[in-house]
Amino acid sequence: MKKFLKWIGIILAALSGLIILALAVIYFQTESRLNRVYAAPVDTLPIPTDAASIEHGRRIFQYRGCEACHGEQLQGKIYLDDPALGQVIAGNLTRGEGGYGASFSDADWVRAIRYGVRPDGTPLLFMPSTEFYFLSDDDLADVIAYIKSVPPVDHVQPPSSLSLTGRAAMTLVPAITFIPAELIPMDAPRPVAPEAGVTAEYGEYLTLSCKVCHGLTMSGGLIPGFPSDWPPAPNLTWGAGSSLPAWEESDFIHFMRTGMRHGSQVDAKYMPWSSYKFMTDDELRSVWVYLQSLPPLEYGNR
Repeated sequence: MKKFLKWIGIILAALSGLIILALAVIYFQTESRLNRVYAAPVDTLPIPTDAASIEHGRRIFQYRGCEACHGEQLQGKIYLDDPALGQVIAGNLTRGEGGYGASFSDADWVRAIRYGVRPDGTPLLFMPSTEFYFLSDDDLADVIAYIKSVPPVDHVQPPSSLSLTGRAAMTLVPAITFIPAELIPMDAPRPVAPEAGVTAEYGEYLTLSCKVCHGLTMSGGLIPGFPSDWPPAPNLTWGAGSSLPAWEESDFIHFMRTGMRHGSQVDAKYMPWSSYKFMTDDELRSVWVYLQSLPPLEYGNR
């Protein structure tokens, strides 16, 4: 019996050692990625100061979902606190205490929004720069103009952080990363944004953030890297499992403005209609035209 217990102890000790070693490897690998210095391009954009540009930047900030994360006063907030992932802290963007605005140059804003890196070149966690990378120079300049126009708010917060399970997911699953800078082609030529208009091309430009949940094909399904209680995204093509073929353009615009469907309101936490409601009618029509242009795919072919 003593010999049996001795072997059990040896096996448990060995397993504990392997687990500790694996956790150490995961931690130091993710720390290396979190502290990597990126040579992001230095894009010099002229930042406007006129009221029309600032108002346009405010609308983009709203319908691109920035306000939903950073707050109506841009004061920042805890956007998500999930032990399985970590804390997603949307920073204070103003010039107040704890805000980036007090120290960021125009070039710093461009690098943070477009490339997901701090002024020192290290990557930002969770910052959705894979979407904002495609913003045109004019649209991004207007967004920065709006951010700079907002009054200072004193609000000091900790930075975003990854939990151990979040680090493990990012290490063990190649398709998952919470460091958007890793996915951005820093050395590639800038993509050309389409001209504004009721076209499928402009509609696609407006829906870049939608592909985070609905997938690159917009056919929906489970969302990689999201909390386990997050509902799957619906199919936005005209393929099997989609409800859009039964909709008219007016139904779509009404839903995007109000979140109302079949007499009940969709939770804006999961479907951010509260951001998209700031789009103009023509912008929403562009999105509708784009969705109609997609190849019909069965649900879940992300």
